[in-house]
Amino acid sequence: MPSKLIRKPQPVNVNKDKKPGSGGGKNIQLLKGMKDILPADQIYWNRLREKAEKLASYYGYGRIDTPLLETTRLYKRSIGEATDIVEKEMYTFTDLSGESVTLRPEGTAGVVRAYIEHGMLTVPQPVKFFYIGPMFRHENPQSGRLRQHYQFGLEVIGEASAAVDAEIIFLTHLFYRELGIETVIHINSIGTPDSRREYVKQLVAYFKRHRKSLSPDDQRRLVKNPLRLLDSKADGMAELIEEAPQIVDWLDDDSKAHFMKVLEYLDAMGVPYVLEPTLVRGLDYYTKTVFEVVPTVNTEEEGKRPKALCGGGRYDGLVEMLGGREATPACGVGIGLERAIIELKRQGKEPLLPIKPKVFLAQIGEAAKQKAFGLMEEFRKEKMAMAQLFAKDSLKSQLEAADKIGVRYVLILGQKEVLEGTILIRDMTGGVQETISFEKVIPELKKRLKDLRTNKDE
Repeated sequence: MPSKLIRKPQPVNVNKDKKPGSGGGKNIQLLKGMKDILPADQIYWNRLREKAEKLASYYGYGRIDTPLLETTRLYKRSIGEATDIVEKEMYTFTDLSGESVTLRPEGTAGVVRAYIEHGMLTVPQPVKFFYIGPMFRHENPQSGRLRQHYQFGLEVIGEASAAVDAEIIFLTHLFYRELGIETVIHINSIGTPDSRREYVKQLVAYFKRHRKSLSPDDQRRLVKNPLRLLDSKADGMAELIEEAPQIVDWLDDDSKAHFMKVLEYLDAMGVPYVLEPTLVRGLDYYTKTVFEVVPTVNTEEEGKRPKALCGGGRYDGLVEMLGGREATPACGVGIGLERAIIELKRQGKEPLLPIKPKVFLAQIGEAAKQKAFGLMEEFRKEKMAMAQLFAKDSLKSQLEAADKIGVRYVLILGQKEVLEGTILIRDMTGGVQETISFEKVIPELKKRLKDLRTNKDE
């Protein structure tokens, strides 16, 4: 009987699918709709945060930071259960205590909750807030609206005057103007809940005649939340919306007078605006004034409404809705920071780069490193930018790094200098070095840098 052929087992390459640094598995990547903000982009973010904080603080708005996580009931009650945000987009889960909680999808509801919970109804009104932080919506990622995106918001609670609406719009306009982005305000009034009832009946009757042309989502909106039809982006809806009844024809007298006063203020402030009779906002709590901000430089297809950079409006019923005092008026805006950065880049508006250091501190040996930390702190107190590379030991590598940065002067500190209480100043343009006492290094460099600026100006 022939013997069986015995094959020698072949070695298995267990690392076949591994990548360097992967720890044996597939590289972990970002979740869909999330984004890392890398150092190269932080110059844009820093500019926006700085403009936002200075503008809000100057006009008397105090910063508020509400939690990222709130009870789901807050958003269902405020935003509206029939809105796309609540039905489709919220990051909602049950926590370990069994409560339904939600990552904040927008900023206003949390601010109003804090206003009520901390007894701000009893302090002088109005109360003015601003916030800057991330929001979360599980929607299809798009340009300027990721699943985690950032907003700068302004809220004024406790004042019904049309001057507040105008102030919010004016500051929003100023924010973009300070960035160098020219904008126009699209504005409308959606009246009060009472005045909207008859209008909604007319709107439903109109769209029922075109039910077959509506998408499944819009057919659902027709039953649950007809006003949202005016915000639909479905194919063919632009033409239907243009011919739909306009809400301004159903406004009550108080809403009309309020709206006209807002427009008068905007005229006096020189804020450019256009009346947009089909404009509504995607949240149920809005009343009276609603607005969006649109760039004046438009790259959208002809006939299409340009994408809004941000939006806001008045929400006079929200405080009461969340358990606060009856008829507490309020107004606010939420400004998407990603969209502002995209617009800055699209229009070629480069932010100011951080001031490059003119001095590099090279250190050789442990004693020099220890001494160098103290010197760095002295330079920081004098507001003099200084670069260093503490991780490198060799003078050659540090000088190469200084050359790449483009500094004019390198301070060289070694064991000998530490013992003698001196330091070397090296001029990188010609390689000339000079030894001076440690105590005189800051005054000497101040003088040299001042002379450089003077010669440059001449």
